[in-house]
Amino acid sequence: MRRRSAPFVAGNWKMYKTLPEAAALAGAIREAAPGAAPAELVVLPPFTSLAEAARCLAGSAVGLGAQNLHWESQGAFTGEISAAMLVDAGCRYVAVGHSERRHIFGESDADAGRKVRAALKAGLHPILCVGETLEEREAGRTFEVINRQLMAGLEGIEDGLRARVILAYEPVWAIGTGRTASPGQAEEVHAYIRGRLAQKTGQDGADCAIILYGGSVKPANAYSLFKERDIDGFLVGGASLEAESFLGIAREAVRAYKEVL
Repeated sequence: MRRRSAPFVAGNWKMYKTLPEAAALAGAIREAAPGAAPAELVVLPPFTSLAEAARCLAGSAVGLGAQNLHWESQGAFTGEISAAMLVDAGCRYVAVGHSERRHIFGESDADAGRKVRAALKAGLHPILCVGETLEEREAGRTFEVINRQLMAGLEGIEDGLRARVILAYEPVWAIGTGRTASPGQAEEVHAYIRGRLAQKTGQDGADCAIILYGGSVKPANAYSLFKERDIDGFLVGGASLEAESFLGIAREAVRAYKEVL
């Protein structure tokens, strides 16, 4: 039987927070984080605030990540950021393949795979995002889309490195809409992802994988979502922009975690 890990809760700040605002939020999360133990907390500020957030979080248990990266280590790619630059700024994590990158900026499944490999090569933990649109769900194509994105994102990765990849199921129809997948809907896809991992890497690797849910997560629904067997935590958007709501999600996940141990 799979042993549940402590909740992993990452906050994606998207294109919000100036430098002083980011410092204030990172500081507030740092101060209150011990109250959310044993959850693992990670924040993903904008590029401009990474170094300042790293300074504010230094010596704490709160991890730092970025929202994107380029797959090349350097070159003439105006406006892009490499994995080495993220490491230099203090990052340990990076989001890859977020639906806004895929659907607004046209990033492909192959792009996501290249970014995952670049992140791993630099020693980062990529958070690979997968998820279907409302049209794809209503057409009965959810598993087809998830499988395509998942396999492309993990292509060419050695077994020893695959364990460093964190997965996040983010139904596009639930991101920023206020509409959340029900616990049953989220669990169905999480169980499917874990099953595909078992086929690809073996049951032990699948059992140890961290699979997050993202999509209008709030303190009010975090408990019921985390109670599901295959949900290991959350990739939080809007609710991560205030320390109390972000930490409230972590506390609710911890409450559920202690009940399912």
